Amino acid sequence: MSAGMVGMLLGLAAATGLLLVLGYAPPFRSVRLVDRIAPYVHDTPPPSRLLGTATEPGLLTAARRIAGPSIGNGARIVDRFLGGRAAVRRRLDALGGELTVEDFRIEQVVWGGLGLLAAAVVATVGSLLAGDLNVLSAGLLCVAGLVGGVLGRDWWLTQQVDRREELLLAEFPVVAELLALAVTAGEGPTAAIARVARLSGGELARELGAALGRARAGVPLVDALQQVADRTSLDPLARFIDGLLVAIERGTPLAEVLRAQAADVREAGKRRLLEAGGRKEIAMMVAVVNR
Repeated sequence: MSAGMVGMLLGLAAATGLLLVLGYAPPFRSVRLVDRIAPYVHDTPPPSRLLGTATEPGLLTAARRIAGPSIGNGARIVDRFLGGRAAVRRRLDALGGELTVEDFRIEQVVWGGLGLLAAAVVATVGSLLAGDLNVLSAGLLCVAGLVGGVLGRDWWLTQQVDRREELLLAEFPVVAELLALAVTAGEGPTAAIARVARLSGGELARELGAALGRARAGVPLVDALQQVADRTSLDPLARFIDGLLVAIERGTPLAEVLRAQAADVREAGKRRLLEAGGRKEIAMMVAVVNR
């Protein structure tokens, strides 16, 4: 392919991208009928845009401002093809954030767009180096980049959940023993949870503090703690919450149960370390054998 043809294709792609950006920019985007009549049919005034963007992730804000309805349509298409909303919702709950399924689908669309852009750049550079453009190879590479970006965001969510559950397991023995000390000193389960959540700064302490916050907002404490157990797939944490629920509902002794659970988690952690050490030892032996 000649240099003039490559320059023409690059100029066409740049012009198309510029037109898309200008067409979906807020000053030039057409206002929908729903947005026009919304201020006149709601009883309460709309919330401040400054407050709305303060808590929303920056990536989602930028994507919605640039692409607007198009990225929402893309998110619905991804959700229709991939499905599994219940599994996504469960993993998002286990992550402990405020991200909704719709926001996660939008992030998948953004990741897919970035993958498509990276694949297009690689295809362009490869065509320039080879001096010829293979349309089929470039198309397949772009499709692979798009699909890889969408699925890569799903894979990264799983990695985030696994990492957070590892942190919960690592913090669990300390939190359980602190609760046992507080209960032994004469405090009730609720006051002990409040003290540990106030003094600690880990993921588990934040989960317990969030449960207390929901309880102060009107949710029964038993239901708030049960939500913590439902949001995770860790059996030790589920047993820990069950022990707290039994102690709160029936007034049974809690200190010894918490100490026993902390000891069990520590033993499980030691077993995981031994297993990891065994796998590393085998990996090191493979390197020695290759020499």
